[in-house]
Amino acid sequence: MARPARDNIPVVVLWSLCITGSLATGDMQRPKQLVSGRLGSTRNVHAYGSTLMCGQPSAEDLIEAKKRGFQIVVSLRQPDEIDWNEAETVRGLGMEFLSFPFQAPDALTDQIFDKTRNILTNSKKKHVLLHCGSANRVGAIWLSHRVLDHGLTLEKALKEAKTVGLRTEAFRDKAIDYIKRRQ
Repeated sequence: MARPARDNIPVVVLWSLCITGSLATGDMQRPKQLVSGRLGSTRNVHAYGSTLMCGQPSAEDLIEAKKRGFQIVVSLRQPDEIDWNEAETVRGLGMEFLSFPFQAPDALTDQIFDKTRNILTNSKKKHVLLHCGSANRVGAIWLSHRVLDHGLTLEKALKEAKTVGLRTEAFRDKAIDYIKRRQ
């Protein structure tokens, strides 16, 4: 006899908790593919391995990230884009705060690509939360990282970057130019 659909709700909830929990607890297996996740009220959350990419987390969401084992927070936002001291909050939680700010496409420099790729590549034993306002800028960084550091084709990496949040053509073009010059 088939079970009514409402009886399957606990299974769906349990599966969802396992997926979202595995994205951010230090002792669970990290996904080896890009997956959608949750972090409180933070928008556009995606995970790959020990990296969580998202829009701007709130102070409460950073507390949750700390509980889930994240140790490094990398912000791509200008300090004047938010009205609270994110660096102070992150450091107060005992996490490392790094800032590689850019807002306009012409401010996205090779140095920013290099620094963020270095953190993402060399922080394999540390869990990194990479964010901007909406994950648009994160998508540009992710595009370069996946092609240059993971060997993905530009086509596959671009699809992932769009999933992560990339939507500005000028950011995409800057990333592609950077990739071509680094290959």
